[in-house]
Amino acid sequence: MAAGALVAALATSAASAAPRNVVLFVPDGLRSELVTPETAPNLAAFASRGVLFANGHAAFPTLTMVNAATLATGHQPGDHGIYGDHLYLGAGEGSAVPALDDDPTLEALDARPEGGLVGERTLIDAAIEAGYATAVVGRYGPVALQVPARLWPRTILVDDRTGYPGGIALPEAITRRLSGAGLSTTAPGRGSNGDAGDLRERGTRATNKGQQTWFAAVTTRAVLPELRSRHRPFLLIYWSRDPDGTQHNEGDSPRLLEPGITGPTALAAVRDADRAFGELMESLDALGLKDSTDVIVASDHGFSTVTKTSTTSPATHRRYRGVATGDLPGGFLALDLAAALGLPLHEPDEARAELRPETGQHPDDGDALLGPDPHAPAVVIAANGGSDAIYLPGDDAARLLPSIVAALLAEDYVGGLFADDRFGSVPGTLPLSAVGLSGSARTPRPALLVSFRSAAIGCPNTLLCTSLNADTALQTGQGAHGSASRAETANFIAAGGPDFKAGYVDLAPASTADVGRTIARLLELRLAARGKATGRVLSESLKGGSDVTFTRETVRGEPTPAGLATEMVLQRVGDTRYVTAAGLAGRTVGLATAGPRD
Repeated sequence: MAAGALVAALATSAASAAPRNVVLFVPDGLRSELVTPETAPNLAAFASRGVLFANGHAAFPTLTMVNAATLATGHQPGDHGIYGDHLYLGAGEGSAVPALDDDPTLEALDARPEGGLVGERTLIDAAIEAGYATAVVGRYGPVALQVPARLWPRTILVDDRTGYPGGIALPEAITRRLSGAGLSTTAPGRGSNGDAGDLRERGTRATNKGQQTWFAAVTTRAVLPELRSRHRPFLLIYWSRDPDGTQHNEGDSPRLLEPGITGPTALAAVRDADRAFGELMESLDALGLKDSTDVIVASDHGFSTVTKTSTTSPATHRRYRGVATGDLPGGFLALDLAAALGLPLHEPDEARAELRPETGQHPDDGDALLGPDPHAPAVVIAANGGSDAIYLPGDDAARLLPSIVAALLAEDYVGGLFADDRFGSVPGTLPLSAVGLSGSARTPRPALLVSFRSAAIGCPNTLLCTSLNADTALQTGQGAHGSASRAETANFIAAGGPDFKAGYVDLAPASTADVGRTIARLLELRLAARGKATGRVLSESLKGGSDVTFTRETVRGEPTPAGLATEMVLQRVGDTRYVTAAGLAGRTVGLATAGPRD
């Protein structure tokens, strides 16, 4: 064994000798460039004292539920099977493309006879089996995804639907503590923060402060004291909705790209998330838990400012309610593909209603079914903002795929294409396996994944001002994510506590999958794996660990006769791969820049 590898092994062995408490704090959608002493003083100080992972990577697609599953399992999407916030799961009742950020939906999907929704074991599942106390608090959807539904009664789970009909019940011990602290047992709503506005009314100018304050109080005054009282190590996951929710809905610059999602409302949302983190750290100290608790902060993805422009899309030539003349409507990819393929278009909900674009109809959420029979569609589109997944569930997939690829490469809003490996080398695309989307997942794998076009708006820090042609009903100037641009793969990761180095800046790539694997190592959890698309333990950040070597390369797919080819900037640590940016040259931020973060 090489000397460096031996030191790393000894470091991780020492770290695992005495299992710690672990807290994972997820500030949803936090961009690392905003973690400054002025905007996020608690997080900036934490990263300065402990470990700053300066080369962070979200899993692609850069979406909340994708990275929630990646953090939970330490596996890439090709293994855990969550390819988007909206997912096609095959024929069945109800919506053909359900939205996953809903507790009853997750509970129903976990009860499927073919097995639970997530194809790999989660940290909370393994921690419960190992005898740890566990809790998950915060934004509904990613919170419930951390725990298989059968185990909800065996953990503490608090989210947006707590206290409402259909919400997950609180343990009696937490109810008593909340009542004793004078706190409501029902989660407050988002109020005006949940209002995205429309073409005539600007989006929100308020952060999610009320709900954020309640979650922080519940955690510090009820959940942490209860975990401490159980006298055994614990795993706590805290998922802060902001700044994500505010960045999506903000109304600081309606129909303008600047300041976009870096305006005063979005910055206030970052401060709210930072304040919640500061209160969490103060509570750990006050309860005597600081010296025995490792804390990891990992945002799930970056963010971009929505633009709705295209000079090629037929969808821009019609008028739609709530859409500015000439703008891309929500569902533009489905509209354009239906026209290119000559196929009828249907909503994917239970009614499967046919849409008539000539009358101004378009898919409500972007999701759509294409084909004469919506119960046996030829094409299924799961729209996810910065990326859309295209499924070909019929027997005609091999014939349809080349036509779909040709139609999409003719559109200027397409930033890159990734095709299922079963189709072989497809000119203009890269295979799904190249970006971690092929593996042992239980869920249907997309035939094609589309990453939408991104571009620098022009301010000095590109990663704070990137525009994105997102498939969303949101307006120009609001926020979205999901693409393979560096503005969205870049995320904030930091760590501190008894097992981590102090004052260490890690330049090697680190990912949400790595965070999951590192937590498993710290807690000595057994994540029996079905698939092999995993992250790595961040051993270099642990006390006694040595720096790791990483490389950077560009991979290019087979070009079309016109010379279009999806390419990828890739980093490696050993066998672990990191997608830094991927797409078509000139249409994807991050493909032509260099440096440790790029």
